[in-house]
Amino acid sequence: MKNTILRYILALIIALYHSIFYTIFSPLTVYLTYYILKLFTNPILTESTITFNSHSFTFIPACTAATAYLLLTVLILTTKKIKPLIRLKMFLIGSISILTLNIARILILMLAYNVSETFFNTLHLLFWHILSTVFVVLIWLALIKIYKIKSIPIYSDIKYLLKQTKNT
Repeated sequence: MKNTILRYILALIIALYHSIFYTIFSPLTVYLTYYILKLFTNPILTESTITFNSHSFTFIPACTAATAYLLLTVLILTTKKIKPLIRLKMFLIGSISILTLNIARILILMLAYNVSETFFNTLHLLFWHILSTVFVVLIWLALIKIYKIKSIPIYSDIKYLLKQTKNT
């Protein structure tokens, strides 16, 4: 029971201070995107704006996908019967996966802008409204399969707590 309470307190604290994900992943997203582009073109990086092929792309906080990292963290913390080291591994693998997919998304969108602004806008809305959630769900499903997690976030804890109250 103590472990359950601690996990949910930690999840709440992280949710309240979710800006930590922006602090960590914004520079990673911008710099990794810039260095990948640098392999193929001559981009210019100015603060959080990358310019290449005479187009400028300014990275706003939403480009970081911080909500995806937050959702992953909450899923990991609200799932019963995961050892702390496994939770950490799940977070690291999940975060690297989100970062990789997010950078791929950004690069695809940059290339789409070179095709046309309409194509960019359509693709951007598709990524933003549909694929970003699908990415997190697929990453979560992969992680629970890799680590053989049988618990369901929140539900398994509620079921356990209800059973404990009936037994007392």
